[in-house]
Amino acid sequence: MNLSPRLKKIADFVPDGRVMADVGTDHGHLPIYLVSLHKVTGAIAMDVRPGPLSRAQQAVAVYGLQDRIELRLADGLAALKPGEADTVVIAGMGGPLIRKIMEEGQHMWDSTGHWILSPQSEIGEMRHWLEKHGFSILKEDMVSDAGKYYVIMDAVRGSMHYDQEYEYVYGRELIRENHPVLRDFLNQERTKLHTLHCKIGAHDSKRSLARMTELEREEQLVQGALDAMGRNI
Repeated sequence: MNLSPRLKKIADFVPDGRVMADVGTDHGHLPIYLVSLHKVTGAIAMDVRPGPLSRAQQAVAVYGLQDRIELRLADGLAALKPGEADTVVIAGMGGPLIRKIMEEGQHMWDSTGHWILSPQSEIGEMRHWLEKHGFSILKEDMVSDAGKYYVIMDAVRGSMHYDQEYEYVYGRELIRENHPVLRDFLNQERTKLHTLHCKIGAHDSKRSLARMTELEREEQLVQGALDAMGRNI
């Protein structure tokens, strides 16, 4: 099975030889890929929607993996018990929903070795949440896929703290390694923010002034990350 660059990167993050659980599995491509390559010994594919889960079930049958991939109709982590999976993948959804799923699935926190997360929004808030709730980001990566940017992180139980806010927003490890995809993203963000700044600056209203202040803060975060990356060259 061929995966998109985003899903392939997520698959690379899943440790070998473990049982993985895929929350919001959609068509089941990720667990099918991992099990087919014998990267994991088994998988639990879960989705809250009957339609996608039915399509995943059909795909699992096509690949003859019914004995190694279990499908469950489930809301988040509600149908998963401690000890059933060593790795949990939560991807393809916004940061607030991922945080909600994890908050409601606290029964899995200590028995799960790795949380492979790929929030599509509020990524900085996700990193703050992980720190606050006793998780540490072991590693991160970033990929461009079909014109969009995706961050993938491997979180484990532990402690973490970053010194600068731009490290939470854009990822300390990505900044430290001068990640080329992050650099491209930041340069695009800087250009976009500058254009908005100039456009809004032509208006004189309380709303415009408030937005200008917000834009200036965002520009400072982007520039802070770029400056830090420059020092790492």
